[in-house]
Amino acid sequence: MKKLYPSAEEALKDIVADGQLLAVGGFGLCGIPEALIDALAASGVKDLTVISNNAGVDGFGLGKLLETRQIKKMISSYVGENKEFERQYLAGELELEFTPQGTLAEKLRAGGAGIPAFYTKTGVGTLVAEGKELREFDGETYVMEHSLVPEVSLIKAQVADHSGNLRFNLTARNFNPAAATAGKICVVEVEEIVETGAIAPDDVHLPGIYVHRIVHNPNPEKRIEKRTITEKAGG
Repeated sequence: MKKLYPSAEEALKDIVADGQLLAVGGFGLCGIPEALIDALAASGVKDLTVISNNAGVDGFGLGKLLETRQIKKMISSYVGENKEFERQYLAGELELEFTPQGTLAEKLRAGGAGIPAFYTKTGVGTLVAEGKELREFDGETYVMEHSLVPEVSLIKAQVADHSGNLRFNLTARNFNPAAATAGKICVVEVEEIVETGAIAPDDVHLPGIYVHRIVHNPNPEKRIEKRTITEKAGG
């Protein structure tokens, strides 16, 4: 099965649609599939529900999809550093399912493992637990959380072989493997493509069975969210 596609647009054109549930890997701007996000913006699909730790920043990453009003709802754990996100949410133009970060990771992991729901103490007694089932185990109260199974997952890795086996770069791994395993269809954007077998088995962070399509983006922009400069003494 050929997994490599000539462009991000080609990889998405027959699998994305209005009203879908999508998962997008990344943490802040670290390890985000920026070329796939741009292609999703260009596709014009709308009314999307997007699972992501956060929604990028203004004008970059998922922030682009907020500006074009293609996202109807975000399922996120952090919503700072994006003024358009804040504006749309406060104006009632954007739905938000605010989810603790560990719970969000587990909702994706459970979705990929075929586990429909799980219990956690996180969020008990807060707004997070409102309207959800509560149950007591060993004298402690837990809240039931449903897993997430997105129709399409868009992720970023450093290296892929032609079979879709992936290696991530340090902390850029973040939510990407969980998003990949949860999705019914997974599209990965990578900086380097090698022959099958070139990645040592112990270096495969995600097996190719979870990856359906590969897009090569050798020169991503790799922005940072905040640059901190320390003045040298006497400078």
